[in-house]
Amino acid sequence: MGNLFIVLFGCLVQAFSITCILKPNALVVGGMTGLSMSISKIIEINYTYIYYIICMGILLLAKYTLGNKELKKILILSLTYPLILIFMNKISFNFMEGTEDKILICLYYGIFMGIGTGLVLKKGFSQGSSDTLAKILHKKIFHFMELSQVLLIIDITILLLSGAIFGKTAILYAIIMQMVYSKTISVVSFGFGSSLVKVVVISEKNEEISGYILNNMQRSYSIGVVYGGEKRLKREKLILVCSLKEGMLLKDYVKQIDEGAFLNIVPTIAAWGKEDGLQKLYER
Repeated sequence: MGNLFIVLFGCLVQAFSITCILKPNALVVGGMTGLSMSISKIIEINYTYIYYIICMGILLLAKYTLGNKELKKILILSLTYPLILIFMNKISFNFMEGTEDKILICLYYGIFMGIGTGLVLKKGFSQGSSDTLAKILHKKIFHFMELSQVLLIIDITILLLSGAIFGKTAILYAIIMQMVYSKTISVVSFGFGSSLVKVVVISEKNEEISGYILNNMQRSYSIGVVYGGEKRLKREKLILVCSLKEGMLLKDYVKQIDEGAFLNIVPTIAAWGKEDGLQKLYER
């Protein structure tokens, strides 16, 4: 119950960021929020209703393409968060009223939105927005690409659409907000550490978990050996380096299939390698 309260509070902070900072100051962002606002500008329907329709569409697609396991991850917030957004949109309040500095408004939005999203991700929940759509497209169409590349294509497409509707300057502000937003999520989860994490998993379901890491996360992993402190039992452990968001999604998956598993997520200052998201050890 405590976790659910924190997650719902995080959703309220997110909705506040959109309805009381972003929208009153005529700014737009990427993701499903930006797409909803862009469509709303064209067809003149409240963007919150458009957002809800998009979430329901992604929810149905997830059920028929990704299966019930993936559906369970996003079901609660896919249904509740759009309703919170609709409710908050009825409140006429501009948190940044009297401020003309767009950069300052971008900073406030990025911080508030990052705090809200960080609280949600920290508890292992997902709202089934851009990341779920990217998984669907990756499985059905762009299976030859990495998942992160598909997500990047979605974000760039939405930003270009937003720029065509709201103006070129809107893209620049959206990029600034995204940078502050991403850093704030990392700070909420691990203080002022890195957004990369090292994940260690000890479980009886290592075969299923390793398959999820390879096929869903598109990540490599290492296998180590540990001995239990009490009975000296020999166990295998899976080790990988990934983004914070991927680490939280892996935690959610492990929780679903093995409640007795041990999982440790540790901030990583830097990591070098060929995988997406890591620094290249040697670049020409």
